[in-house]
Amino acid sequence: MSADSRLPINNFDLDSVRKGVLFLLVGLAAIGYGGFDYVNQQQAIDSAVEVNATILNTDVEADGTSSSAGVEYYPTVRFEYVYQGERYTSTNIHPSSVRQSYDTESAARDVIENYETNTTVTAYTTPISPGNAFLRKEESNSSFIAIGIGIVFVLLGGRSVLKED
Repeated sequence: MSADSRLPINNFDLDSVRKGVLFLLVGLAAIGYGGFDYVNQQQAIDSAVEVNATILNTDVEADGTSSSAGVEYYPTVRFEYVYQGERYTSTNIHPSSVRQSYDTESAARDVIENYETNTTVTAYTTPISPGNAFLRKEESNSSFIAIGIGIVFVLLGGRSVLKED
């Protein structure tokens, strides 16, 4: 038996393997980021402290430059609050590090409908990160989206690596 016949790499296209490994790495990074964001959201919710916040302005931003076919809409609420004598401004609706997007403008407007300029609302902040207050003490689905995208990349990458000529 020759040395070459024992090397299974001879049956693979090296470019496919490289692309597959790249997809695997991107997928694993997305899964890791999604998991990290989920844990951070849970910690922020668990350690949240209520503060009074004043709504400065609201808006819906449209972004049609994404790789998806349609426009994505982002609800924006800018608010100001005081925590332990320091004044802060935030735009976080959820404790996620990624802004949640919506497929329609009306869905994004529904998110901000209860936040009128110059009104006082309850916001939540954490003692370890007082500058990152959020308005809703609930998870965003952005973590799960990142994990889902990561799984797709891992599956595509695994398929490319294991695909035989």
